[in-house]
Amino acid sequence: MARFCCFGAGCSELTGHASATSGKGKGCQGQVKVSYGFSLVRGKTNHPMEDFHVAELAEVKGNELGLFAIYDGHLGDTVPAYLQKNLFPNILNEEEFWTHPDRAITKAYEKTDKAILSHTPDLGQGGSTAVTAILINGSKLWVANVGDSRAVLLKGGDVPRVCGQLAVSRAFGDRNLKSLLKSEPDVKVEDIDHTAELVVLASDGVWKVMNNQEAVDVVKRYKDPQTAAKQLVAEAVKRDSKDDISCVVVRFKM
Repeated sequence: MARFCCFGAGCSELTGHASATSGKGKGCQGQVKVSYGFSLVRGKTNHPMEDFHVAELAEVKGNELGLFAIYDGHLGDTVPAYLQKNLFPNILNEEEFWTHPDRAITKAYEKTDKAILSHTPDLGQGGSTAVTAILINGSKLWVANVGDSRAVLLKGGDVPRVCGQLAVSRAFGDRNLKSLLKSEPDVKVEDIDHTAELVVLASDGVWKVMNNQEAVDVVKRYKDPQTAAKQLVAEAVKRDSKDDISCVVVRFKM
């Protein structure tokens, strides 16, 4: 794993073009060194790219945060683009975030969905899944999910496990299906200790063609998380995934 000790936007790099984007960053949260990489590739369909991501390290109110997300849109890119811009700020603006992150995340997800539905003339009838992960001071990882995007954590070399339950009957937006699709997320917290190795967030462009173990087996081969993310996307393409494919890989090192 990479060794480093820097923090902030200056530690990030971004490369790519309209149909494929990748980048990486690194930083320290207390005794934990954090490095991340991401890769997104437009699918083989005729619509514009509908997968969006967030991967950044930030300092907020004296606390060190890692903010990571995958948003997989459908029927257009306006809702995932809205989430990319607004969901994390809405979570961090909740008064309870620093005392009860689970409550704050749930409230922010629901408030954000209401805002999307109120802007339907601008955002259209489409929707989006979301999987978000917030690393707080290098010790707690709060993961929330609506839809079929997924976060998988590897600790101590054990069998990788999904962070929370898949919520396939939930999504942001989708006004015409709102009676069937809710935006309440499944929220789970994980301790980040010396056994924590990495977490993978990915859209169903990955999970349609790979299971948890197969994805982690690809990622583990590469110490650089950007390389790992690009190789995971390449493997999904090789397995004939036709959807947009996106992933964020985060590595931890004590």
